[in-house]
Amino acid sequence: MLKLTDAAIQQVKLSAETNDSVGDPLRLAAEMKEDGSIVYLIGFDAAKDDDIHVQAGDIEIVIEPKYVRLLEGATMDYLAVAEDEFRFIFMNPNDETYIPPEGS
Repeated sequence: MLKLTDAAIQQVKLSAETNDSVGDPLRLAAEMKEDGSIVYLIGFDAAKDDDIHVQAGDIEIVIEPKYVRLLEGATMDYLAVAEDEFRFIFMNPNDETYIPPEGS
């Protein structure tokens, strides 16, 4: 299933504290665009009865069943994408446009 790196876990915790969402699960969604790339939606939200629950460290993640297929095997990381610019990124083999990092 979906994995989070240590850096992503730490940033999710910081975001929860900053947004007064400590204790709320992290909701992830993924939608495939026409070109085969995947768009990710991330936020804190209450769990629903039919959600799939995933544990990453001490972060509870909830995913609607319709998004599980696109998130299967993905890794969420938090890293510098440019000087002084950090973002969550997804390394996802289900993304047709995904290129694994060198050395993977």
